[in-house]
Amino acid sequence: MVTSVNVPRLVIAAPSSGSGKTTVATGLMAAFAERGLAVSPHKAGPDYIDPGYHALATGRPGRNLDAFMCGPELVAPLFAHGSAGCDLAVVEGVMGLYDGAAGRGELASTAQVAKLLRAPVVLVVDASSQSRSVAALVHGFASFDPQVRLGGVILNKVGSDRHEVMLREALEEAGMPVLGVLRRAPQVATPSRHLGLVPVAERRADALASVAALAGQVRAGCDLEALLALARTAPPLDCAVWSPREALAQTAGGVPAGSPVSPVSPEPAGPAGPRPVVAVAGGPAFTFSYAEHAELLTAAGAEVVAFDPLRDEALPEGTSGLVIGGGFPEVYAPELSANEPLRAAVSAFAEAGGPVAAECAGLLYLAGSLDGKPMCGVLDADARMSERLTLGYREAVAVSDSSLAANGTRLRGHEFHRTVIEPGAGTTPAWGFTHPERRVEGFVRGGVHASYLHTHWAAQPSVAARFTAAARAAAGSGAVGGDRDGG
Repeated sequence: MVTSVNVPRLVIAAPSSGSGKTTVATGLMAAFAERGLAVSPHKAGPDYIDPGYHALATGRPGRNLDAFMCGPELVAPLFAHGSAGCDLAVVEGVMGLYDGAAGRGELASTAQVAKLLRAPVVLVVDASSQSRSVAALVHGFASFDPQVRLGGVILNKVGSDRHEVMLREALEEAGMPVLGVLRRAPQVATPSRHLGLVPVAERRADALASVAALAGQVRAGCDLEALLALARTAPPLDCAVWSPREALAQTAGGVPAGSPVSPVSPEPAGPAGPRPVVAVAGGPAFTFSYAEHAELLTAAGAEVVAFDPLRDEALPEGTSGLVIGGGFPEVYAPELSANEPLRAAVSAFAEAGGPVAAECAGLLYLAGSLDGKPMCGVLDADARMSERLTLGYREAVAVSDSSLAANGTRLRGHEFHRTVIEPGAGTTPAWGFTHPERRVEGFVRGGVHASYLHTHWAAQPSVAARFTAAARAAAGSGAVGGDRDGG
């Protein structure tokens, strides 16, 4: 059902990566939350790490808006779902304002997300090496696409009072409001490594301090009243509000035309009867997950229980399905390897036919070894760190039946890793990539589906229904786990 969404909203964009979008967006979220506003945090694109900082700043789940993986038609409904009941929504962009999926025009760009949300854009400009030229830069971004409404600029890394005066004079000539000026502040910097920022789960106490410092910096340097006023100029957004239960029900009846996903005949949403326990890996080594995954599993009838492979020596009681998402197992390989009881439990679960969905980090954890350290040994493959970064969107088709997808299911996903696994595919691969390159990838073995490909289940809710059905069947057979009471 289409409804009118009236949440004030801003999109925080930049001319390029490294300009300070995360600094400004996270600082704004925290500063407005400190004022008592309920702030809904969002991130354009597939990034998992920034939403962790957004969640810390707002106390609400950080949610992604990815027009490639989920399709443009789901951007507004997912936004409406995440921002329900909030006073303000802040959307952090991805890369440069107009950068999107390679060779696909504006698809998955921050500009496209802003247009789909009818939201004003605030451009964060790294002004450290320019003065009057900033006006030409901003003018170009403001005029490139007339449908993108650039509402103002926040100047980052400004060197001095004199530098600020020159920048303001130039932008005043261009008729562009300056909504904030931030000076260089290395003490607020967040540490990075081979795949970007260090996730919140690995440095929670320091991350809290960083977010508080960002809030202070933004409070001091930005005109919060002007930014809030700009956010309130966003017109009503007429769209359906995404719901996990309704998404499952709609998928059961067939996928709408134009969807990037094909139907896979899932079970009805939330069937009555015992609830299968689906254990989801978390903790510092496995931090990559979209909030909608757990919501869909719950709506499909599962009881979702988190566990930490670094600390827990057994799977949660009654586990009949296992989800191991992305993260940084390469950083924690010695500790993961040292937890022999859990490695044995995961191996036994897989050998008994229990359904396992493993993405990227989960794939590495199921391997025989990672950088020479023994892992779970579920897959006849070994993984290691690499100098090469593998990054980009993928179009894929399931090339075999699995607990996650039926043979022939088409979807879109994303690869992001600096490791390799050899071999790269099992005798029964998980996916065949159709774009931008053609190759098979991943492993299907018994109930195990393991792959480097990250997917967003909101685009294919049938995945959650199918996996929950497999978990229920496994529990019912007595081979693994066992149901808990509930309906």
